[in-house]
Amino acid sequence: MECKGNYTRCLKYSIITFGCRVNQADSFAIARDLHARGAVETTPQDAELVVVNSCSVTATADQGVRQTIRRIVRDNPGVRVVVTGCYATRRPDEISELPNVAHIVSNDDKDDLVDRLAPSLGIPRPEETTAVRYGNGDGPCGDSLSPGAVGRTALTLRVQTGCDEKCSYCIIPSTRGTGRSRPLHAISKQLEEAIASGYREIAIAGVHLGSYGRDLQDSTSLSALIRVLAEWNADVLFRISSLEPMDCTSEIIDLVASSPRLAPHFHLPLQHGSNQILRAMRRPYTSMAYANLVASIHDRLPHASIGSDLIVGFPGESNAHFAETEGLLRDLPLTHLHVFPYSDRPGTDAALLGGRVDGAVIRDRGRRLRDIGHEMSVRFRQSQRRTVRRALTVDDGWSAVTDNYLKVKLDRRHSRNEWVQVAID
Repeated sequence: MECKGNYTRCLKYSIITFGCRVNQADSFAIARDLHARGAVETTPQDAELVVVNSCSVTATADQGVRQTIRRIVRDNPGVRVVVTGCYATRRPDEISELPNVAHIVSNDDKDDLVDRLAPSLGIPRPEETTAVRYGNGDGPCGDSLSPGAVGRTALTLRVQTGCDEKCSYCIIPSTRGTGRSRPLHAISKQLEEAIASGYREIAIAGVHLGSYGRDLQDSTSLSALIRVLAEWNADVLFRISSLEPMDCTSEIIDLVASSPRLAPHFHLPLQHGSNQILRAMRRPYTSMAYANLVASIHDRLPHASIGSDLIVGFPGESNAHFAETEGLLRDLPLTHLHVFPYSDRPGTDAALLGGRVDGAVIRDRGRRLRDIGHEMSVRFRQSQRRTVRRALTVDDGWSAVTDNYLKVKLDRRHSRNEWVQVAID
């Protein structure tokens, strides 16, 4: 892509994101800021700058970041690599040993990453370009930060970061800090800009989303935010990202059930089906409370997608503990599962526990839960046959994602980012 106007060059960049929806939202914000300075997105092989937004929730995530950076540099020896995110925050010493890493940016400084690095990257200040915050097609690189500009039709917006919970296995509070919420007026303004630029689906995300507003001391809460979304006067769909079970209140369920602006889609991490293991994990609910919550959502919204996260192989997990998880899952109307092997994170209390589970046992238990998850997904898809759902077209226009989070193939091609009614057969 050639630069427009009086610009001699555009910085070519690529962003690679690991981990959660919050990281996806952070990466989008970095792309927006780079674009506002006239940069243009390309592939990692052709980029002058690659930003790696890292995850560190497991050892596998750490390894994936290292392998990816080495592969990028092997394919593009002259590239400059900037690493941010949780792994960069937790172990900057390990990141610094990787090839071509020019800068390491902690999570605390991630929001200002482009401003901080602009002088060394040789890119102009935003006021020196003709690009705008979300773009109008007249930027110096001839494109706007429209849904197609960063390869998405849906936007993930971070409204909160940090976590004050003390789950024994989780390193995230030390990499993301304490809970911090964005003011409701600032969120509303950004939503208005995003919707005006063409986004038709927006996911609301946070590290501990249920704690939204607690730090603002002005009576703001997640329920208050969701009420604003439920009453939004535009043809847009909001998805509520992962919610801890204790934060998914009856008021939130009622709002989702009553508003066409809110997707019938919940993600509620269970983590384990044994109360003894839940206590060891320091999860503040019981398996029965979780089962009752899922049942209440299913009763009120029988077509809702309800996903969950599970950890297998937590220290001390016996065959009996695992059997409790299997038994609980088989009775729950969940629609999909994400299954993770337990991973020691140095600095967490769980890393000091005894009763380690053999790796082969962990792999077998993970496979068994994934099999259950597959059965859930098949059952849910079959339950949606002969229903009509609203969906947003994605990819090349031959696919769409329904409001209740099913990806479907279409019988004819549509424009991307278009609302369609799909009859599921």
